[in-house]
Parts: sequence; C-alpha cells; structure tokens
Amino acid sequence: MSVLKSFFKDTIIYGLATVLPRLMNFVLVPLHTDTLDTASYSDNTYFYVYAAFFNVLLTYGMETAFFRFFSKQKEQSKVYSTTLISLLVSTLIVFAIVMIFNQPLAEYVNLRLDYFNYLIGVLVLDTLVVAPFAYLRATGKPIKFTFIKLSNILTYVILNFFFLWAIPKFNIEFSGYDKTDLVKYIFIANLAASAITILFLLPYFLKTKWVFDKAIFKQMLNYGLPIMIAGLAYVINENFDKWLIPDVLGKDTNGAYAGCYKLAVFMTIFIQAFRLGAEPFFFNHAKEKNAKSTYALIMKYFVICGVLMLLFIVGFIDVFKALIVRDETYWVALEIVPIVLLANLFLGIYFNLAIWYKLTDKTRFGMYFSIVGAVITIVLNVILLPKYGFIAAAWTTLLAYAIMMMMSYVLGQKHYKVPYQVSRILGYIGFAVVLCYISFKHLRGNYFFNVALMLIFIAGIALLERKELKQLLRRR
Repeated sequence: MSVLKSFFKDTIIYGLATVLPRLMNFVLVPLHTDTLDTASYSDNTYFYVYAAFFNVLLTYGMETAFFRFFSKQKEQSKVYSTTLISLLVSTLIVFAIVMIFNQPLAEYVNLRLDYFNYLIGVLVLDTLVVAPFAYLRATGKPIKFTFIKLSNILTYVILNFFFLWAIPKFNIEFSGYDKTDLVKYIFIANLAASAITILFLLPYFLKTKWVFDKAIFKQMLNYGLPIMIAGLAYVINENFDKWLIPDVLGKDTNGAYAGCYKLAVFMTIFIQAFRLGAEPFFFNHAKEKNAKSTYALIMKYFVICGVLMLLFIVGFIDVFKALIVRDETYWVALEIVPIVLLANLFLGIYFNLAIWYKLTDKTRFGMYFSIVGAVITIVLNVILLPKYGFIAAAWTTLLAYAIMMMMSYVLGQKHYKVPYQVSRILGYIGFAVVLCYISFKHLRGNYFFNVALMLIFIAGIALLERKELKQLLRRR
C-alpha cells in the first residue's frame, strides 16, 4: 500500500500539471466560442488536428522508448542524451525541409501559409522539449515538471485574452492587428508559450553530456516505431471525425461538434494525468513481486474514478454547457457528450491495459490495436456521417475504443496475465451507464435526483470496497 501511496501522490502532482492547464483552457473555450463563429472555431480545431498528427511523427515513439530503456539501462545518462540528440537532429532536418517546401505543403494540407508556418514553429519547439520533460518524469521531479507546464499554459492564456479580448475591448493600438482574423492570434499565443517552455528547459540541453550511443538508439527505435504507428492511428481515432465533418456536413457543424466535444475534456484530463504518473511507475515497479496485483488494483480504482466523473458531468451537463460553451449555436451537438465521455473512459482503460505489451517489448500489438481502431473510425465515419450526421461520429469513436480495449485485454491475458477484477469493473461501468441514461434522458436539470443517484453509487462502492479503502487510507 505504501507503493500505491507514492503512485497516487505523483499522479496527483502530475494531475495538477494536466488539470490546471486544462482548467485554464476552459476559460478559453468561452472566450473562443464568444469571439469566433463556428466556422472559425472549426479552423482552430483543424489546426490542432494536424498538430496532433505531426507531433506523433516527429517524436516517433521515443518518449515511451525512453521510459522503457531508462528504467532498465545502467547508464541512464546515455539513454537521455541519445534520446535528446536523436530528436534534436531529426526535428531540425524536418524543419529545414518543410520550410523549403512550405507553400505547396500548406496547400496540400489545406491551411493558409501563415497558419502552416505557425503550426511548424509550434511543432518544432514542442518536439524539442519531449526528452527534457520525459527526463523530469523519469527522475521523479513532478513539481518542476508541473511548474514549467503551468508557465506554458499561463503564457498561452494571457496572450489569448490580450489578443482576443483586451485589444478589441480597450481599443489598444497594436501594429498589424487584424480584427477580422482573430483565430491567427490563438496560434501566435501557442508559439510564444512553446518558446517560453524551451527557455525553462535549456539547462537540460546545455548541462547534458552529449553522447550518442548507436546501440541504444537502435533498440529504442525498434521499440518506438510501433508506438509511433499506434500513435498515428490514435490521432486518426481522435480526430478523423473533425477532419471529415467540414467536408461532409460543413464548417459550422464541425465547429459545434468540436465545441461540445470540449465538454468531455474532464475525462481526458483524468486520463492524461493518470498516464503521466502511471507510465514511469509501471516500468519502475515491473520487477516487484506484487507488480501484477498492484496493476490490477490501480485499474479498478481508475475505473471507479472514471465512472464517478462520468456520472458527475452528465448529471450537471447543463451547468457545464452554460459555463464553458455559452453560445447556444454550439448546443446542437450536446447529445454527443455522454457518448464521448464513455468512449474516453474506454480509452483510459485501454491505456491502462497497454502495460502488458510495453513491459514484454511487444509494442507491435499496440500498433495492431490502434490500426484496427483507425480502420473502424475511417470506414464507419465515411459510411455513416452523411446519413446520420455528427452523432454517428460519436458512436463510432465509442465502438472503436471499446473494440481496442477488448482486444488488448484478451491478448494481454495470454502474454502477461494480470488479475483484473473484471466482473466488478464491468458492474461499475454498466451501472453507471444506466444511471447516466436516466440522468440525461429523464432527469435533465433535476439536480436533487442527480446528486441522489451519485450518492447511491458512491455508497455502493464504499460498501463493496470498504476493506481496501481502509488499507489505502491507513497510514503506514
């Protein structure tokens, strides 16, 4: 239990590094939806779809490979310097090539040239800090990690308010300011925030002993490339709908869909915080005798926290929509939120299950699962979107992640059997889904009954898990 306390402590700190920036981003969602029409918000979404895709390409699985080899290699400094050098060299080569051909490339991806240049700038800076951030996590420095992450988002938020709110409201004179192209300033703010981040992390470039170990690099590359392909497939799963909807249903519909998708971000925050704390923990704890039991316990409480979050967001969905997406033109897509929340919970379980192929160096399975999910996403969206509209995209996402989750569990039990409490986990999810359906369809706005449903659910968990909860809460 003391090991679990350490895990939860680090996860909470990493959670702050994820939750606080996301909460600050929540402040930006009303700002963006108030100042941008749905078509412009679609352009903003389109920009970050490409950012996510190219980020995976530029890092080519080296972050996860770093954790794997940093935990097993005696010469950890060589693992770090090799990772740093490989990402630095490959990123600068790509940057040089892309900037030579930026005009035709911008046309190919259907972005304005200035938007494309901002995109490349953000991608380069964000890729260069991958290794230093991974090093902070692997060496147990969550506070420094969190401070730098918060500095990044604070810069981004302040500049967003300056460009989109302060300048128009107070008629501030700013050279070259174009009030007809406000979305551009979101990208400029992101570029400035990325530049601030790399300044904070400069010591991890300058004070490093630059050693490139070819043998380590080859092993990391073999380990990381399947992770990269899995990452690309994941980006497709997450973003293909937002890429396709503008062409099939129009930019306005895509803007509304993307805006309501933001309401599911609490689940995304939870999953991201968990991954930041869990990935290095899983690797470092793998040699312990009780490792598999610990992983099973973590999975169960991950699911418990996830379903409670699902119930809470669905129960107060009208409050969240009024706070975060205030423009009523966006609310046409509100029905996707419970579906996307559940899809993200399944994705979180899948990430949790993924430890089996990462610890056994069978990362190709992660690639296979993600490719299956991507094929489902592409095929069903192409077939169903024109006929059923944006709701089909939400259901497709749920189905893709559910199948990936089930495939990973079945094969994982054959290669690295973990004693997950499957019946109890499925029971919690199933009961939560029923309560969410009742809440969303029949008790919308009736907060007394929604709170009562959540309390009943919490009481049931407390009763069933009372022995373990006492152990977790007891100080050793």
